[in-house]
Amino acid sequence: MRRPMNLHLSLLDWIILVVYIVGICVAGVIVGLRVKNTDQYFLGGRKFGRFIMMGQSFGVGTHAEMPVALAGAVYTHGISGIWFQWKNLFVTPFYWLMAPLFRRFRRTTLAEVVEDRYGPWMGVCYMIYAFGFFTITMASMHKGAAKVISQAAGGEIPVNTMIVAMTVVFIVYSFIGGLVSAAWTDFLQGFLIIVLSFLVVPVGWSMIGGLSGIQAALEPHKLSLATPKGIGVWFIVMLTLNGLIGIAAQPHILATVGTGKDEAACRAGFFYGSFIKRVCTIGWALTGVIVAVVIARGMFGDRALPDAENAFGYACRHLLFPGGVGLLIACVLAANMSTSSALMVNSGALFTCSLYQRYIIKGKSDRHYLLVGRVSGLCVTLLAVLYSIFLIDRVLYAFLFTETVATFVGISVLGGILWRRANRWGALASIVVALGTNFALYHQRGQRLDHWEPDVFFCALLAGTVSLVVVSLLTRPEPTAASALFFRRLQTPSDAGADASGATGAEALAADTAQLRTSAAAGKQLVLVNLFQLRRGAAGHGLLHAYREDLKGFLIGCAITFALVAVVWLLFNG
Repeated sequence: MRRPMNLHLSLLDWIILVVYIVGICVAGVIVGLRVKNTDQYFLGGRKFGRFIMMGQSFGVGTHAEMPVALAGAVYTHGISGIWFQWKNLFVTPFYWLMAPLFRRFRRTTLAEVVEDRYGPWMGVCYMIYAFGFFTITMASMHKGAAKVISQAAGGEIPVNTMIVAMTVVFIVYSFIGGLVSAAWTDFLQGFLIIVLSFLVVPVGWSMIGGLSGIQAALEPHKLSLATPKGIGVWFIVMLTLNGLIGIAAQPHILATVGTGKDEAACRAGFFYGSFIKRVCTIGWALTGVIVAVVIARGMFGDRALPDAENAFGYACRHLLFPGGVGLLIACVLAANMSTSSALMVNSGALFTCSLYQRYIIKGKSDRHYLLVGRVSGLCVTLLAVLYSIFLIDRVLYAFLFTETVATFVGISVLGGILWRRANRWGALASIVVALGTNFALYHQRGQRLDHWEPDVFFCALLAGTVSLVVVSLLTRPEPTAASALFFRRLQTPSDAGADASGATGAEALAADTAQLRTSAAAGKQLVLVNLFQLRRGAAGHGLLHAYREDLKGFLIGCAITFALVAVVWLLFNG
């Protein structure tokens, strides 16, 4: 006989949920009603200040499946499981260097950027990858959020039912307001995501007896940040490379990072918004540790979890106060909808600007393309719902799969920025060889294609990088004029509407030299654009002076990074 439904939801829980859902929809719709054209819908008019940019980077970069996957990983592996999310921790200082690039591209989608660098058919190849990325990423987010809510509500609400219900809510304001609604709701929901990250920690920490209770219940290796038998230094290094290269190719990154009102806002948003996420990761990891101790002691009658990814929801169901479950569900919805709304808008921009407007129907009104953007984004979102229901097995592996494929595409994207000799044939070879190597090795091992192992990742990454270099050197370089214009944009600051000259020959050389001198004198030269020609980029100034803005933020980022690692180490070894 089926047990009666045990939702664990009080009247206060329901009040909190209703107030949140109605409030966020109303806020999103009110802000979105001002959106009248595609520039506002897809890019917010590039007018967001640094605090909105921080909220957007934090909200879009923090998915509902992340606390689910990470708490499950820490429950299984110990505190070293934090590196499944902290894989980008050592990468975060580089975000200060990367952020201005996304504004200087002066494009709506990364597909257009790839086309600028490598030509039209490479732009189409990128589009194919991007639609797959949007679909699988949204699907894994839906599944992760639904798992938490289902567990928090007593495990009786079907996960797939929750997936459908969540999708309806964020579609309402995203369809109307695009990135404007998404950015403002990301900012508002960011506060709830922070609450979500630490909601169960105080109660759970006290219940298990703090650090002494953890040390008594768990094996010593589960309290180490790096374990030889589990997640060791090699594993961490490979995860870091995965994050560093892959972030440049994620299709939503341009709208997330490059839509600030100036380059300073873009830097602050991407940099500090990402560090807020790194702090929240500590809360997710602590939740996983708390559940491991609770299960080890059998405190609620359970000696194991049937699915490790139920750990976060399990903690919420057993440790939260009246009204806390409703707050938890609201927080999970916030984490899911903040990202989903942005991805819905980004996928609509990709279809409209990079495919429909260029290759299918040209010359229509802006109003026509705005409608196409809304409908196409909706269609991709619905496809993600189907993928989530029928194809997602483990949320963690789905998450790592999209990140890893992004890295293999990122070889050509980041390589095309750092190395001017890279060409379209080398770019195509790098993607095909890296993906082929990755999937072939997993197939040979009899593992799922969305599995992740550091050795396999390294082999595929190395094969793709070598292919980019070798094939590019063996084939003809990109046309000089197109390549020169692409890099001239990256050397020209984007503030105050400045754009790169389309001049060629002696006139272009003079303009480039003058721009180098101006930027170097102001300390605003970009390290990544001039990585292999730092002295030329300095234009006669000292390197520390010419790249002052980049280096200052990078060093601050390094200091914050090592401080976070020290905090976690001291927490479990104090």
